[in-house]
Amino acid sequence: MTLKEKFETTMVSFLIDKNQDKTMLDHFDKIADEFAIGFAEWIVVAYNGKRMLETYNVAELLEIYKKEKQL
Repeated sequence: MTLKEKFETTMVSFLIDKNQDKTMLDHFDKIADEFAIGFAEWIVVAYNGKRMLETYNVAELLEIYKKEKQL
């Protein structure tokens, strides 16, 4: 599921059920945290962080990550 779809799904679920225990912002915060952690792990584990950061800038790495993970 893309990042945009995750945010849209959260917004729709809150429109349907407004009696949820967390706020929409809490859910958005969790989605953003999971994305950031996934990106960091991808750089460090899959691509040996230092080498990739010497070859690409962070914006380029983010685009590669999103394409590989279909986000």
